[in-house]
Amino acid sequence: MTTRTVITGIGVVAPNGVGADAFWKATQSGLSVLDRVTRAGCEHLPLRVAGEVRGFDPGAIVEDRFLVQTDRFTHHALAAADLALEDARLGRADYEADPFSVGVVTAAGSGGGEFGQRELQRLWDQGPRYVGPYQSIAWFYAASTGQISIRRGLKGPCGVVASDEAGGLDAFAHAARAIRQGSRAMLVGATEAPLAPYSIVCQLQYEGLSTQDEPERAYRPFTAKACGYVPAEGGAMFLVEDETAARRRGASVRAELAGHAATFSGTRRPDAAGEGLAHAIRGALREAGCAPEEIDVVFADALGTPEADAAEVAAIAAALGGHGRKVPVTAPKTGTGRAYCAAAALDTAAAALALEHGIVPPTPNVFDVCHDLDVVTGTARSADLRTALVLSRGRMGSNSALVLRKGPAVPRS
Repeated sequence: MTTRTVITGIGVVAPNGVGADAFWKATQSGLSVLDRVTRAGCEHLPLRVAGEVRGFDPGAIVEDRFLVQTDRFTHHALAAADLALEDARLGRADYEADPFSVGVVTAAGSGGGEFGQRELQRLWDQGPRYVGPYQSIAWFYAASTGQISIRRGLKGPCGVVASDEAGGLDAFAHAARAIRQGSRAMLVGATEAPLAPYSIVCQLQYEGLSTQDEPERAYRPFTAKACGYVPAEGGAMFLVEDETAARRRGASVRAELAGHAATFSGTRRPDAAGEGLAHAIRGALREAGCAPEEIDVVFADALGTPEADAAEVAAIAAALGGHGRKVPVTAPKTGTGRAYCAAAALDTAAAALALEHGIVPPTPNVFDVCHDLDVVTGTARSADLRTALVLSRGRMGSNSALVLRKGPAVPRS
């Protein structure tokens, strides 16, 4: 990344809090909000535990005309985008003279299942005249990108990344490339809402989906009792900018996007040897000009199956060498659930905030680690953090790694 691309705004809609401050307070405390699934129509399904965003009122943030034509995953994205812009202190007046200088890129894995299910039920129960016109767009993976750009008047490069769960990190690389090519700023991130009955039924085939009844036992990666993961909804959006442009307008830099790399290692199961993920880590370090021993914390993918966990440990060891056994590793998502593409976006938010505060958040519900890995458990750990590594893998073989560097110490009011 030859042009320095920096994060100036973070917007979060997560099971453990709405807004970066609420999210960070819960994350650093190790709060687990995993609980029984409460969505109507899910009572008879084998998935028992998930990370739900509760108490979230999209109508308090987003206008009705956008709410009626979008799914819950886009409600999350619209709200998170507003929060990111507010955090970055970038208003419409700052870019209306050149709306083509700001774009949007998001990642999505499940799309608008809740909206689609409702309209299909109307089709079968009442007939085609009762299916709303927005069924054609609300379910689509690109809906969040399109609606954010329309609502905010952003006419720069826009796109959607569909690279399985790793897309949550790959979207940052697309945003950074747009900035290298001349864009001033990009809204980037990922949100998901995969907890409608139709969406859950589609997930039941996924290897690694945990069907445990007890929330504290349902998602425990890197332990001898690892039994898979539980899904979650929500996500995060970020404003990323060219550093020079950001400083020119007096913006506070929260972190730098220093390096990224992605690989693809198969189409059936996660790479059992971790070779693809290790290659992605090396590529991200190379682009960041970062030595392995300079990584101060790793935010793990943490799929939660014995095979996938062992592969991730092998990848960290292969890419970071002996430093891989000493560097603190954390997976805050064990307290909120794995939100597919949005899991990596939430990890990136947590990593940027960890660098800012000098605190490695713990891995909720994980205590008896059975790998040669320094997993931070129990309580948060204070540390001198300058560089973070965020990892993500998709179930079909996508691997992605992102290196973040700490921004300058600038007071935020």
